[in-house]
Amino acid sequence: MIEKTENTLPAFDPMPEDWQRALAVVAHPDDLEYGCAAAIAHWTDGGREVAYLLATRGEAGIDTLDPAACAPVREQEQIASAAVVGVETVEFLDHRDGVIEYGLDLRRDIAAAIRRHRPELVITLNHRDTWTPGPGGPWNTPDHVAVGRATLDAAADAGNRWIFPELTEQGLEPWNGVRWVAVAGSTTPTHAAPAAPGLDRAIDSLLCHRAYIEALTDQAPEEYVREFLTGISTRTGERFGGVPAVAFEVFAR
Repeated sequence: MIEKTENTLPAFDPMPEDWQRALAVVAHPDDLEYGCAAAIAHWTDGGREVAYLLATRGEAGIDTLDPAACAPVREQEQIASAAVVGVETVEFLDHRDGVIEYGLDLRRDIAAAIRRHRPELVITLNHRDTWTPGPGGPWNTPDHVAVGRATLDAAADAGNRWIFPELTEQGLEPWNGVRWVAVAGSTTPTHAAPAAPGLDRAIDSLLCHRAYIEALTDQAPEEYVREFLTGISTRTGERFGGVPAVAFEVFAR
């Protein structure tokens, strides 16, 4: 049962630990680094396997760079960023950055990746309309909403041989082994994982996205990244025994 903390918000349950393989599915390079890289570093340290699937190459993310020039920069930043937290496999689906459409094509692509990687845990980013609960919060982007929602659906699609039967014809057998989908950045988180063991590497991981960060803020990248990730993990830890943490909304399957 979830206990109540002094401020009446529920304390987070610990993330499930009885799994070996995870697949993280997000829209853009840097989504995982802003969302949950500290947890991923902690998990890979424990011998678990995590792979990344990016719907786009982030080509529309830097105003001063033409998309054709931006895509390879952000791709290489993502690959380097993943390596810092122990992730060797990074795949890109090449949907168009900024205009990802929720639909059968996206569900099929994600279901195919789930069948390939056969994870027990699937990770994605906030699929809700806003970043904070209640009305008037910061608006989420259509890309995040589309990919998050499609990932939740694809976790079930991957296990049904009659949905996207062409995947079976391509040699991708159904995988019904997804036990949880964990949503980072959710407005209604339920669980958390320790951030402290992987926090320094999470900071280094986000700093790999230097071209993006330098276009995003005038603040020194090192100062901006450390302040952001330390702050959010500390605030999350107030509901996780007072230790820095990464929060997730967990859907069991």
